[in-house]
Amino acid sequence: MVLTFALFVGTAVVGVGLYVMLVLRGEMRTAMQETLRNQANRIAVQVEQEPDPVRRGRIVDNLTELRGLDIALVTPDTTYRPSSRAGRSVPADTLIDMSALGKKMETTVRFARLQPEDGERFFLAALYRPSSNLIVRVGQSPPPLYGLAQRSQVVLVLGMILALILALVGSFIAAYQVTTPLTHISKTARRVAEGELTGKIRVESRAAEFQDLAESLNRASDTFREKIEELERMTRLQSEFIGNVSHEVRNPIFSISGYLEALGTPGLDNEQRKMYSEKALTNLNRLQNLFNDLIDIARLEYREDLINRSVFDLKDLIDEVAEMLRPKAEEKDLGFEADVSRFFVHADRSRVRQVLTNLIENGIAYTGSGSVRCRVQRRLDKVRVEIVDTGQGIDEDHLDRIFERFYRVDPDRSRESGGTGLGLSIVKQILQAHGEDIHVESTKGRGTRFWFELPHEPEPEAVEA
Repeated sequence: MVLTFALFVGTAVVGVGLYVMLVLRGEMRTAMQETLRNQANRIAVQVEQEPDPVRRGRIVDNLTELRGLDIALVTPDTTYRPSSRAGRSVPADTLIDMSALGKKMETTVRFARLQPEDGERFFLAALYRPSSNLIVRVGQSPPPLYGLAQRSQVVLVLGMILALILALVGSFIAAYQVTTPLTHISKTARRVAEGELTGKIRVESRAAEFQDLAESLNRASDTFREKIEELERMTRLQSEFIGNVSHEVRNPIFSISGYLEALGTPGLDNEQRKMYSEKALTNLNRLQNLFNDLIDIARLEYREDLINRSVFDLKDLIDEVAEMLRPKAEEKDLGFEADVSRFFVHADRSRVRQVLTNLIENGIAYTGSGSVRCRVQRRLDKVRVEIVDTGQGIDEDHLDRIFERFYRVDPDRSRESGGTGLGLSIVKQILQAHGEDIHVESTKGRGTRFWFELPHEPEPEAVEA
């Protein structure tokens, strides 16, 4: 990357420097030639106005002395060239072609540049004037401006070299500042790809772009890690769920198989046959309830449209459930209170009935003595429903897991009561489908309180009025 950057920058710097230097040199040469051309033209005009050769020589001498020029005047008859200035050794025939006199039909200028070993650079221009049939050669040393331009070229070359060095240093620093954060990011991405999800990307750079990139990659890594942890948790739950389902299904199937095998034993009387049949039927009903609960959970989990909301009287629903479950409470000699006020709610009546049934049945099943109560109260725009019992209570260690599928605080007693271990899980699924949560408080040996809330609605008659 450094070499690539330096190549482009260096090429640009060298190209611009060479272009400027060549253009400057060409302009200097053109300006010098134009100056000599004008000098030769002015001298030729003055000489042409004087036909006397002696006076022409004086004119050439005077111009040589006043302007510091090296002038040579050539005609078909004579050649006049003042003595050369000190430090100059210009050959007499330089740019002078005697054979061109009388032959050329138009004005012609020829240029030359001399660099004697023992003198300074010298520029020459020879002007052929066919109208007067003469040649005027003018020579001049470089003016101070020309020397300044030459020094400018040297400065330009040095500046170009310095710019190239600075470009290389700058490209190295810039490339280092770019590649170092990218190297850290690449190493972290490689660790993430290899499964090492811990650690953060830290970029030692003040560039906002790299900081944003590192932050985005850290967020992606965190999300990736959360997803993996969630997948691992779901995998564990799935394994536990499959194990629990197989265990729950295996027990009633073995029991049914045993009772059916017993029914095939010869010599059984009617009472024994009836007993085995009832036990097999009980286990079959238990198996059917298990599959019904599993189907309910799957439907609630993957299809939210199964919740059909409507406005109904919650008191009527609680009275209906209480009338159905009161005999179970009376069998255990428990007090059952469900005298609630009239409130209208917006929810799925059949699903709320399922929630109330599961919670009240749990309260009756796990209460040895005392009572089970159902209470309802208004809280702002919600109606809170509470089921409170005076049963054995739940240890604090179990409260966070009682809504998991097949989780039982007391497995033996739950199976004896015919429960599937899915009741509270179904309750949670139904309420979550309504956008609500189920809450629980319990004290070991003193009882348990479940509560949830539903959206309150005014009475239909009041709305119509």
